[in-house]
Amino acid sequence: MGEMTIYLDDATERRAKAAARKSRVSVSRWVAELIESRTRTDWPPEVRELPGAWPDFPDLRELRVVAGKNHPRGRL
Repeated sequence: MGEMTIYLDDATERRAKAAARKSRVSVSRWVAELIESRTRTDWPPEVRELPGAWPDFPDLRELRVVAGKNHPRGRL
């Protein structure tokens, strides 16, 4: 596991410590979770579980029938 040193002004440090206390984790864990969530390159589990969550949601074929024909696009 890597180790990192960061420098914060006093007000930012106080807010980080308060946020960590509120989350009931250490400041180190709070910062690590923040960095992980902001740099994630895959979809979170909650999003991956969404397909099929609405059994009555129309499939692609049904959606395309309602949408009608494509219109030609103008040139840019």
